[in-house]
Amino acid sequence: MPLDIHPDLPLLDAYSRTVISAVEAVAPAVAHLRLKNKSNGNGGGAATGFLFTPDGYMITNSHVVHGPAVKAGGEKSPEIRAAFADGIERPAYLVGDDPDTDLAVLQVHGGPFPALTFGDSSKLKVGQLALAVGNPLGFECTVTAGVVSALGRSLRGQAGRQIDDVLQTDAALNPGNSGGPLVDSHGQVIGVNTATIMGAQGLCFAVAANTAMFVATEILRHGVVRRSHLGVGAQTVGIPRRIVRALERGPESAARVFTIETGSPADLAGFMSGDLLLEIDGEPVTGVDHLHRLLTAERIGKEAAIKVLRLGKVVDLKAIPRERRH
Repeated sequence: MPLDIHPDLPLLDAYSRTVISAVEAVAPAVAHLRLKNKSNGNGGGAATGFLFTPDGYMITNSHVVHGPAVKAGGEKSPEIRAAFADGIERPAYLVGDDPDTDLAVLQVHGGPFPALTFGDSSKLKVGQLALAVGNPLGFECTVTAGVVSALGRSLRGQAGRQIDDVLQTDAALNPGNSGGPLVDSHGQVIGVNTATIMGAQGLCFAVAANTAMFVATEILRHGVVRRSHLGVGAQTVGIPRRIVRALERGPESAARVFTIETGSPADLAGFMSGDLLLEIDGEPVTGVDHLHRLLTAERIGKEAAIKVLRLGKVVDLKAIPRERRH
């Protein structure tokens, strides 16, 4: 006697077909990256990357190209080999990277190649399907499925800066998944897998696709992601409420300056150690991470009006931010 068909079976079949279709579309563009130290030939680890243009440009994580193989040999970048699902392995060359967002662009030769497209990560919804394709622990072309668990997270990157607009997913990630794509049900890239929290289950993170697309475009145009800087070392501090009221200020935190680079824009503008940086061009500065977000490429070479609190008094300064390079 035939078994009764569960009423949810058609839904499960549809889900399976969706996952299979997305993976079949994505897998040919995903590469297993093998890193080797140029000086001594030792293996430096493995990671994942994916092609986003037919002429061989590929995204991975910045920490991948500045990992153990680099430190061991004192080199700018290790030798990188990209192995694809068709069994062909090619050398991959570093085009540029952005440690602030933990992203890097590589190029392989010999195209045209299958390439993935970026989705609009600003339109993502919590709960929608998310698929991670990568090479965790050396197991090539591994697929894990989950959902977008949260949007707009912030994550401290390898360079120490806060990465904004990070996606959280419960699609399982492990060492080796770094740099691989997080895709939606249509096979479009919604994020670049970048981090997990050691010891935690289901807490995995990806740099949002819109950020990745911006960074990749900047690297292809300029070789770097252009940002401005003042040349200060600072820390986020709270402001006593009585001072907040006296300043008629909303935010109860700001960035306190503790070091100033000699000859920097801040030095030339007259910054002093201990200054509490309150505003840039009328925008309240709520802390160090907010300061970094305000120092965009558009401010390079343009005079900025800055307010600092110094010994109980508000001081107006003028500074011209410069381009910051790693």
